[in-house]
Amino acid sequence: MAKDKDRIKKHVNIVNRRASFEYQFLDKYTAGVMLMGTEIKSIREGKVNMQDGYCIFQNGELWLHNTHISTYTEGTHYNHEPMRPRKLLLNKKELKKLEKGAEEQGVTIIPIRVFVNDRGFAKVEVALARGKKLYDKRQDIKEKDVKREMDRSGY
Repeated sequence: MAKDKDRIKKHVNIVNRRASFEYQFLDKYTAGVMLMGTEIKSIREGKVNMQDGYCIFQNGELWLHNTHISTYTEGTHYNHEPMRPRKLLLNKKELKKLEKGAEEQGVTIIPIRVFVNDRGFAKVEVALARGKKLYDKRQDIKEKDVKREMDRSGY
């Protein structure tokens, strides 16, 4: 019984770390997600991979694609499909801002973080993002190295 309780985390915060290296965030939004029953259980276990995830508009609605939520181990034949598209829930005003921003050249909408709020609902933080150039990535690496050296030396 103790092992069963240990696999479900109290605070779920799954971050797409690669996104901050590949993209420059212009604007961030927190969206609800329409999930099936076994999907929320897998999220609470922390079994989400959103490395290749992206969001697109279809019929005025925002959909999350290419995000892998693993199947629930205790699920039966009612288990969910891991790579299915999931609808994101936002206000009309936020949807219009995102749609207008995504029409711009070189701008996309990507998931940054999946978390469970204090009420127990799964949320996805999405960002309007522009891809970084190679020299921007090098500059970020250089800044991190300088900061790390400063911390080590005691400044």
